[in-house]
Amino acid sequence: MQIDHFDLRTFDLNLLIAFDALMRERSVTRAAERLKIRQPAMSHSLSLLRTLFQDELFVRVGTVMQPTVRALALAEPVEQALGMMQKVIHVTSVFEPSTDQRIFRMGFSSEVELLLMPELALRMRQLAPGVKLHGRPVQRGDVYRMLDDRVLDLAIGCFDSQAMRYRQQFLFEQSLSCVFHPDRMAFKSAISLENYLSVPHALVSLSESLHGCLESALDEIGRKLNVVATSSEFLSVLGMVASAPVIATLPTRMARRYGKAFGLQIVPVPLTLNLPDVSLIWTAQEDNNPASQWLRGEIGSILSEAVTNTASLKEGKLLT
Repeated sequence: MQIDHFDLRTFDLNLLIAFDALMRERSVTRAAERLKIRQPAMSHSLSLLRTLFQDELFVRVGTVMQPTVRALALAEPVEQALGMMQKVIHVTSVFEPSTDQRIFRMGFSSEVELLLMPELALRMRQLAPGVKLHGRPVQRGDVYRMLDDRVLDLAIGCFDSQAMRYRQQFLFEQSLSCVFHPDRMAFKSAISLENYLSVPHALVSLSESLHGCLESALDEIGRKLNVVATSSEFLSVLGMVASAPVIATLPTRMARRYGKAFGLQIVPVPLTLNLPDVSLIWTAQEDNNPASQWLRGEIGSILSEAVTNTASLKEGKLLT
């Protein structure tokens, strides 16, 4: 239905409320009481209604205001229109995980997808069996456009909100650990700075740089690693370290989650490297969406776990 907004703008829609009150009460006085206004104001509204519709609308018969034929014809559509408006005003969006069927589309940077998706998929099967998850890697330069275009519902990773139209939730601070296979390396425990800088290194890189996401952190302290192999996948790097005499620097949570399965030793990195925090980003349009709020709560719950274990590595404790 095509709506002429200018035509409606010239009509005071509050008059329809006055009309409906008069239809129900058949009295100017009682209609005024119903709307909690003074009787002169209600009389003024009736006068305007008569002018606009070119009809008396209500005629006094004894002590009652009886509707005209025109008023009776208007009564039902006006009541329906006001009823629909009342529903619109008071409607509340509800998300019921157990019965909802939708696709949540999420963008990830770095290792967060591997940390989150296994547990999130389990929770979806348990709590929201009709919900589907679509995860994909995204770059910093693309993530905000994809959120604006509704290609993504939210993004998780090393992102900073850039404008007021985005919302951001801190998830956790990143820390790094060094992993190696004890049967492939001469050292068996904590790695020295000399060995760390000289031993062949395998890293995750999503760019043309061999140092990947560590490049800026290493540049800050004026250090370089002896990088001999890179991969865009964390599991590929873990596989290299398990098979070859190389070491890798990985996010601590990733090292702890998957290092043991590859038989790797996990030790603190003998350097202080500053990395951006991991955050959850979404648009202001999604801020009060109950489905988005629920999903953000589940993600926050999953990624907030094991904080104390990560802290133990920062303190220099050796894990195998």
